[in-house]
Amino acid sequence: MPARKALIGLVSQLFSRVGAADDLARGRSTFMVEMVETAAILNQADDRALVILDEIGRGTATYDGLSIAWATLEHLHDTNRCRALFATHYHEMTALAGKLDGVENATVAVKEWEGDVIFLHEVHKGAADRSYGVQVAKLAGLPHAVVERARIVLDALEKGEREGGTGKKALIDDLPLFAASPAPAPKPAPNAASAAEEKLAGIHPDELTPKEALNLIYELKALSAPD
Repeated sequence: MPARKALIGLVSQLFSRVGAADDLARGRSTFMVEMVETAAILNQADDRALVILDEIGRGTATYDGLSIAWATLEHLHDTNRCRALFATHYHEMTALAGKLDGVENATVAVKEWEGDVIFLHEVHKGAADRSYGVQVAKLAGLPHAVVERARIVLDALEKGEREGGTGKKALIDDLPLFAASPAPAPKPAPNAASAAEEKLAGIHPDELTPKEALNLIYELKALSAPD
Protein backbone atom coordinates (compact mmCIF):
# COMPACT_ATOMS: atom_id res chain seq x y z
CA MET A 1 0.00 0.00 0.00
CA PRO A 2 1.49 3.39 -0.93
CA ALA A 3 2.15 5.98 1.76
CA ARG A 4 -0.77 8.27 2.52
CA LYS A 5 1.59 11.20 2.88
CA ALA A 6 5.27 12.11 2.91
CA LEU A 7 7.15 15.16 4.15
CA ILE A 8 10.11 15.71 1.81
CA GLY A 9 10.66 19.46 1.76
CA LEU A 10 11.96 21.64 -1.06
CA VAL A 11 14.64 20.17 -3.29
CA SER A 12 16.87 21.89 -5.82
CA GLN A 13 17.35 18.78 -7.96
CA LEU A 14 15.99 15.25 -8.13
CA PHE A 15 18.32 12.47 -9.31
CA SER A 16 17.62 8.75 -9.64
CA ARG A 17 19.68 5.75 -10.75
CA VAL A 18 17.27 2.82 -10.91
CA GLY A 19 17.13 -0.19 -13.19
CA ALA A 20 19.60 -2.07 -15.34
CA ALA A 21 20.02 -2.05 -19.11
CA ASP A 22 22.80 -2.26 -21.69
CA ASP A 23 23.32 0.57 -24.15
CA LEU A 24 24.23 -1.59 -27.14
CA ALA A 25 24.18 1.32 -29.60
CA ARG A 26 27.03 3.01 -27.71
CA GLY A 27 28.81 -0.22 -26.77
CA ARG A 28 28.14 0.22 -23.06
CA SER A 29 27.55 -2.65 -20.66
CA THR A 30 24.95 -2.49 -17.90
CA PHE A 31 27.71 -1.65 -15.44
CA MET A 32 29.14 1.13 -17.59
CA VAL A 33 25.68 2.71 -17.97
CA GLU A 34 25.25 2.47 -14.19
CA MET A 35 28.62 4.12 -13.54
CA VAL A 36 28.08 6.93 -16.07
CA GLU A 37 24.73 7.80 -14.49
CA THR A 38 26.13 7.56 -10.94
CA ALA A 39 29.04 9.80 -11.91
CA ALA A 40 26.62 12.43 -13.24
CA ILE A 41 24.76 12.40 -9.92
CA LEU A 42 27.88 12.66 -7.74
CA ASN A 43 29.25 15.48 -9.87
CA GLN A 44 26.06 17.54 -9.95
CA ALA A 45 24.03 16.99 -6.77
CA ASP A 46 24.19 19.85 -4.27
CA ASP A 47 23.21 19.88 -0.61
CA ARG A 48 19.56 20.59 -1.45
CA ALA A 49 19.21 17.69 -3.89
CA LEU A 50 17.28 14.45 -3.41
CA VAL A 51 19.07 11.36 -4.74
CA ILE A 52 17.61 7.87 -5.22
CA LEU A 53 20.12 5.09 -5.91
CA ASP A 54 19.19 1.44 -6.40
CA GLU A 55 21.70 -1.41 -6.15
CA ILE A 56 24.84 0.50 -7.08
CA GLY A 57 27.65 -1.92 -7.97
CA ARG A 58 25.51 -4.92 -8.85
CA GLY A 59 26.79 -5.06 -12.44
CA THR A 60 30.33 -6.15 -11.56
CA ALA A 61 32.21 -8.54 -9.26
CA THR A 62 30.95 -8.66 -5.67
CA TYR A 63 33.90 -6.99 -3.94
CA ASP A 64 34.32 -4.40 -6.69
CA GLY A 65 30.62 -3.57 -6.48
CA LEU A 66 30.64 -3.37 -2.70
CA SER A 67 33.68 -1.08 -2.75
CA ILE A 68 32.08 1.28 -5.27
CA ALA A 69 28.75 1.32 -3.44
CA TRP A 70 30.50 2.01 -0.12
CA ALA A 71 32.56 4.88 -1.55
CA THR A 72 29.51 6.32 -3.33
CA LEU A 73 27.50 6.47 -0.12
CA GLU A 74 30.39 8.07 1.75
CA HIS A 75 30.72 10.70 -1.00
CA LEU A 76 27.00 11.51 -0.86
CA HIS A 77 27.29 11.92 2.92
CA ASP A 78 30.56 13.85 3.13
CA THR A 79 30.74 15.82 -0.13
CA ASN A 80 27.30 16.19 -1.69
CA ARG A 81 25.71 16.30 1.79
CA CYS A 82 22.27 15.73 0.29
CA ARG A 83 19.27 13.63 1.22
CA ALA A 84 19.34 10.20 -0.39
CA LEU A 85 17.60 6.84 -0.53
CA PHE A 86 20.22 4.14 -1.15
CA ALA A 87 18.89 0.61 -1.72
CA THR A 88 21.40 -2.23 -1.60
CA HIS A 89 21.76 -5.96 -0.96
CA TYR A 90 25.31 -5.53 0.38
CA HIS A 91 24.76 -6.28 4.08
CA GLU A 92 28.24 -4.99 4.89
CA MET A 93 27.06 -1.44 4.13
CA THR A 94 24.67 -1.44 7.08
CA ALA A 95 27.76 -0.83 9.23
CA LEU A 96 27.91 2.73 7.84
CA ALA A 97 24.91 3.68 9.97
CA GLY A 98 27.20 3.39 12.99
CA LYS A 99 30.03 5.34 11.35
CA LEU A 100 28.27 8.23 9.58
CA ASP A 101 26.00 10.54 11.56
CA GLY A 102 23.52 11.12 8.75
CA VAL A 103 22.98 7.48 7.76
CA GLU A 104 20.14 5.29 9.03
CA ASN A 105 19.16 1.77 8.05
CA ALA A 106 15.67 0.72 7.01
CA THR A 107 14.38 -2.62 5.78
CA VAL A 108 11.20 -4.02 4.28
CA ALA A 109 9.57 -6.60 6.53
CA VAL A 110 9.47 -10.23 5.38
CA LYS A 111 7.79 -13.23 6.98
CA GLU A 112 8.92 -16.82 6.42
CA TRP A 113 6.23 -19.49 6.21
CA GLU A 114 6.86 -23.18 5.47
CA GLY A 115 10.00 -22.46 3.43
CA ASP A 116 8.47 -19.59 1.45
CA VAL A 117 8.62 -15.84 2.03
CA ILE A 118 5.76 -13.37 2.32
CA PHE A 119 6.57 -9.74 1.59
CA LEU A 120 4.69 -7.55 4.07
CA HIS A 121 5.42 -4.25 2.27
CA GLU A 122 6.19 -2.55 5.60
CA VAL A 123 9.27 -0.41 6.09
CA HIS A 124 10.90 -0.79 9.51
CA LYS A 125 13.97 0.81 11.06
CA GLY A 126 17.04 -1.38 11.19
CA ALA A 127 18.86 -3.72 8.81
CA ALA A 128 17.70 -6.97 7.24
CA ASP A 129 19.17 -10.03 8.93
CA ARG A 130 19.56 -11.93 5.65
CA SER A 131 18.71 -12.01 1.95
CA TYR A 132 15.93 -14.09 0.41
CA GLY A 133 17.25 -14.56 -3.11
CA VAL A 134 16.79 -18.34 -3.21
CA GLN A 135 13.21 -18.07 -1.95
CA VAL A 136 12.43 -15.41 -4.55
CA ALA A 137 13.92 -17.66 -7.26
CA LYS A 138 11.57 -20.40 -6.10
CA LEU A 139 8.59 -18.03 -6.24
CA ALA A 140 9.61 -17.02 -9.77
CA GLY A 141 9.33 -20.64 -10.92
CA LEU A 142 12.93 -21.82 -11.25
CA PRO A 143 13.09 -25.64 -11.51
CA HIS A 144 13.10 -27.42 -8.17
CA ALA A 145 16.54 -28.95 -8.87
CA VAL A 146 18.04 -25.50 -9.51
CA VAL A 147 16.56 -24.06 -6.30
CA GLU A 148 17.81 -26.97 -4.20
CA ARG A 149 21.26 -26.77 -5.80
CA ALA A 150 21.34 -23.04 -5.03
CA ARG A 151 20.59 -23.79 -1.37
CA ILE A 152 23.51 -26.24 -1.22
CA VAL A 153 25.94 -23.75 -2.80
CA LEU A 154 24.67 -20.94 -0.55
CA ASP A 155 25.17 -23.06 2.58
CA ALA A 156 28.74 -23.86 1.48
CA LEU A 157 29.54 -20.22 0.75
CA GLU A 158 28.09 -19.04 4.06
CA LYS A 159 30.05 -21.74 5.89
CA GLY A 160 33.22 -20.49 4.18
CA GLU A 161 32.47 -16.92 5.30
CA ARG A 162 31.96 -18.05 8.90
CA GLU A 163 35.27 -19.88 8.80
CA GLY A 164 37.09 -16.76 7.62
CA GLY A 165 36.85 -17.32 3.87
CA THR A 166 39.98 -19.49 3.67
CA GLY A 167 38.13 -22.66 2.78
CA LYS A 168 35.54 -21.33 0.34
CA LYS A 169 37.15 -22.69 -2.82
CA ALA A 170 37.63 -26.11 -1.23
CA LEU A 171 34.02 -26.12 -0.06
CA ILE A 172 32.74 -25.38 -3.56
CA ASP A 173 35.07 -27.95 -5.14
CA ASP A 174 33.79 -30.57 -2.71
CA LEU A 175 30.13 -30.00 -3.60
CA PRO A 176 28.43 -32.83 -5.51
CA LEU A 177 27.86 -32.34 -9.21
CA PHE A 178 24.62 -30.69 -10.29
CA ALA A 179 23.35 -34.03 -11.56
CA ALA A 180 23.59 -35.37 -8.01
CA SER A 181 21.32 -32.69 -6.62
CA PRO A 182 17.81 -33.62 -5.48
CA ALA A 183 15.47 -34.69 -8.27
CA PRO A 184 12.68 -32.35 -9.27
CA ALA A 185 9.69 -32.45 -6.97
CA PRO A 186 7.08 -34.92 -8.24
CA LYS A 187 4.10 -33.36 -9.92
CA PRO A 188 0.82 -33.79 -8.04
CA ALA A 189 -1.52 -36.40 -9.46
CA PRO A 190 -4.31 -34.83 -11.50
CA ASN A 191 -7.67 -34.66 -9.78
CA ALA A 192 -10.60 -36.54 -11.22
CA ALA A 193 -12.55 -34.48 -13.74
CA SER A 194 -15.58 -32.73 -12.30
CA ALA A 195 -19.03 -33.01 -13.85
CA ALA A 196 -18.66 -29.52 -15.29
CA GLU A 197 -15.29 -30.40 -16.88
CA GLU A 198 -16.75 -33.58 -18.39
CA LYS A 199 -19.61 -31.54 -19.82
CA LEU A 200 -17.19 -28.99 -21.32
CA ALA A 201 -15.04 -31.72 -22.89
CA GLY A 202 -17.88 -32.79 -25.20
CA ILE A 203 -18.86 -29.29 -26.34
CA HIS A 204 -17.95 -27.69 -29.68
CA PRO A 205 -18.28 -23.90 -29.12
CA ASP A 206 -18.48 -23.03 -32.82
CA GLU A 207 -21.59 -25.17 -33.19
CA LEU A 208 -23.59 -23.48 -30.39
CA THR A 209 -26.29 -20.93 -31.05
CA PRO A 210 -26.44 -17.91 -28.71
CA LYS A 211 -29.40 -19.41 -26.88
CA GLU A 212 -27.67 -22.80 -26.51
CA ALA A 213 -24.57 -21.07 -25.17
CA LEU A 214 -26.63 -19.20 -22.57
CA ASN A 215 -28.39 -22.40 -21.50
CA LEU A 216 -25.00 -24.11 -21.26
CA ILE A 217 -23.75 -21.44 -18.86
CA TYR A 218 -26.71 -22.10 -16.56
CA GLU A 219 -26.06 -25.85 -16.80
CA LEU A 220 -22.38 -25.46 -15.92
CA LYS A 221 -23.25 -23.14 -13.04
CA ALA A 222 -25.61 -25.77 -11.63
CA LEU A 223 -23.00 -28.54 -12.03
CA SER A 224 -20.32 -26.41 -10.29
CA ALA A 225 -22.51 -25.50 -7.35
CA PRO A 226 -21.51 -27.19 -4.06
CA ASP A 227 -23.68 -30.09 -3.00
